Amino acid sequence: MKIEEAIKTAIEYEIKVRDVYEEAVNKTDDETGKRIFSIMAKEENYHVEYLRKKLKDWEEDGVIRPEKLKTAIPSEEKINSDIANLEAKMQEKDYSDELLMLHKALEMEDKTMSFYEKVVGELDGEHKQLFANFLKIEKNHKAIVQAEIDQIEGAGFWFDFQEFNLEVE
Repeated sequence: MKIEEAIKTAIEYEIKVRDVYEEAVNKTDDETGKRIFSIMAKEENYHVEYLRKKLKDWEEDGVIRPEKLKTAIPSEEKINSDIANLEAKMQEKDYSDELLMLHKALEMEDKTMSFYEKVVGELDGEHKQLFANFLKIEKNHKAIVQAEIDQIEGAGFWFDFQEFNLEVE
């Protein structure tokens, strides 16, 4: 796969997953859920803009300039630590609509991750690193969505993670 095709395809994936989160924001009544879905939608939109900039750079001078890819999502270790803390706070509530949206988001995160894994396996050098950074972030996105699904399906608790720090770590 050539870098231009990889970037254009990545933009399509990022738009699709962003749209899933935006739809979830509009469909949930839970304020905490809205906040989390909104954070995820903004993050995916940042990815779209980042990739569009990389595509423009490529089209203008055939060079991909590495830049740090920021994320509002904590590391997988932090997510797992927060999950352990949640077990003491479990409460009962029906979140079946939110669960459907989370499964839809998980499916898109899986597809996006699979695409990035494929591209990382096919590209070299800086081009490979560009997508390796996205792969790492998408793995954390998937972890957070899966954690929410596990909490809902396991005990009915949803979205009571400590607020995510939106500052770049």
